[in-house]
Amino acid sequence: MLLHTVNKSPFQHAALGSCLRLSKDGSAILLIEDGVYGALKDTKISADIENAMKTKKVYALEPDIKARGVQDRVLDGITLIDYAGFVDLAAENKAVEAWL
Repeated sequence: MLLHTVNKSPFQHAALGSCLRLSKDGSAILLIEDGVYGALKDTKISADIENAMKTKKVYALEPDIKARGVQDRVLDGITLIDYAGFVDLAAENKAVEAWL
């Protein structure tokens, strides 16, 4: 499968919404940089993320979550990973697709 990375805030760009719509079931989605805002509870995109988690695995880069001070607002079911976990995900998947 593919690893999809999203680094743009879903509140300023359409990258995450497009990724959620177009990525295939079984894909992995990793939220990095400002993309981690898509991992938060009680936002306009929370329901979309929760729905995607039914068929896709969603991750967020923990250092980026902590850098933004939002570690207490992460949706249940999102897996937080460190940089080594990012490398592991990239190695486990056939390719990496960056949504810009």
